[in-house]
Amino acid sequence: MKSLFKEFGIDISDEKLSKLKDFGEILKEYNKFMNLTTVTGDEEMWIKHFLDSVAGESFFNYGCKVCEVGSGGGFPSIPLKILREDLSFTLIESTGKKCDYLKAVVKELKLENIEVICARAEDVAKQKTYREGYGAVTARAVAAMNTLAEYCLPFVEVGGRFIAYKGDAAEELKNAQNAIKVLGGEIENVMNFELPNGYGKRNIIVVKKIKNTPQDYPRGNGKERKKPL
Repeated sequence: MKSLFKEFGIDISDEKLSKLKDFGEILKEYNKFMNLTTVTGDEEMWIKHFLDSVAGESFFNYGCKVCEVGSGGGFPSIPLKILREDLSFTLIESTGKKCDYLKAVVKELKLENIEVICARAEDVAKQKTYREGYGAVTARAVAAMNTLAEYCLPFVEVGGRFIAYKGDAAEELKNAQNAIKVLGGEIENVMNFELPNGYGKRNIIVVKKIKNTPQDYPRGNGKERKKPL
């Protein structure tokens, strides 16, 4: 597995590989009684979940305070945390059982500086403690880019980054230009790559926060999805 990471310029220790393996076992165990992932084969899990999650690690500054919106199975947050112990995380997930799973992962893997919040992102983003309080905000497979920008950019401090993990998202990005602008961001980088062994094309879209998000956003009551900016 180490060679897969090296192909992406990532040097990972045997200890961290072992911890990723342990994470995979926990994921598979909990997946038996809750819908965390449709990926169950080991090779597919390592490539589609683990490698994909850490592929964008260079976009996270050293010691960065990171918020993840819609954590679900813990991607990209948990693999990133295993690889980058310097990062701290706030994981936001609205489903109670998934929050319990995330807390169990943190406890069993002995991961430090991770907070799990069981709430909707659009509600948490209105709280002074969390609003514009993060150097990076990330999400993976949560919503279309224009909707996702409204969930995520209110958490990003000015000068920070919204880092979206996507499939082949050229059309989504085109449709999200207005939302990104309204919410105070601008496109900084788009990383295009293909996962090994034919597991698909991926984009990591990096949006820099250049001004404060207007207080009206996120709008809440499902408007982010029903009527995206």
